[in-house]
Amino acid sequence: MDAERRRVIVDTDTAGDDTQAILLSLLSDRATVEGLTMVAGNVEFEYEVENAKYTLQLAGREDVPVYEGAEEPLLKEHEYADYVHGEGGLGGDRFPDTGIDSADDHAVDFILDTVRESPGEVSLLCIGPLTNIALALKREPNLDELVDEVWIMGGAVNCLGNVIPSAEYNFWVDPDAAKLVVRDLDCHLVDWGLTVDASTFGPAEYDRIADADTPYATFFREITEPVREFTKAEQGLDGVTQPDSLAAALLFYPELRGESGTYYADVDEREGVTRGHSAVDETGMLDEEARTTVWHSADAEAFTDVMVSMLREGDPDAAVE
Repeated sequence: MDAERRRVIVDTDTAGDDTQAILLSLLSDRATVEGLTMVAGNVEFEYEVENAKYTLQLAGREDVPVYEGAEEPLLKEHEYADYVHGEGGLGGDRFPDTGIDSADDHAVDFILDTVRESPGEVSLLCIGPLTNIALALKREPNLDELVDEVWIMGGAVNCLGNVIPSAEYNFWVDPDAAKLVVRDLDCHLVDWGLTVDASTFGPAEYDRIADADTPYATFFREITEPVREFTKAEQGLDGVTQPDSLAAALLFYPELRGESGTYYADVDEREGVTRGHSAVDETGMLDEEARTTVWHSADAEAFTDVMVSMLREGDPDAAVE
């Protein structure tokens, strides 16, 4: 397998930020997208599915199959993030109806079939709650030996969360799944704190795409404006984070990676003020097996260049060549 091209399954609860990570995966020559697997998360499930298919249309990649997966968390009552992303997940009144059929298989079946057919060759890019991955683990205890790498956007390590003070949304929505995944899989974790530090698009970044008339830049401006207004009102920040795109970029572009450490991690699945909290034993106090690689830093300038190149030219790789 080409060392620079990663075969990947993108597991997603497609709203605005997911669409950009999917586009990056589709448009980069560093990635071969085997399929999109849908999981309950940001907005109502049928909206997520259509958002993913619309993103495929935008990239001219309707050949990539979409597999529908878990429509609710393992145990918890599902709560959406439509107050951030809008009812349909793309802000405003955008509700795609693509007419593209979903694949017949369940997402979990597709994940397991793919990694069993090509052991050690396919990575998982997990940019939503981890329900599908947990279900796959329940059926295949040796999943860790079958996948190449598992990259997760989730958790809040040494930072405030974005849904409650102690937790990030993806881990909070299905903490039972997150707990199982970080316990039983070797993972790369791109947490909320890193995305705030390294992936925020503010006025200067928006200026770089203000005059771009590509469909990618137009789409980006339209879907991020409502989130930008929400962030400004709720957090006093004039900008939007790109957490899912950062996770994708760190997977495909190793040159963007900064410092990391591998630690024992756990997730609090209990209801209450610590639901979804990601506890990371950075000092080794617990003497437990270290399986979670937490990325502490990334090249924010280079990440911005990748995104701007994708939005302006449809070629994210040009920024790192």
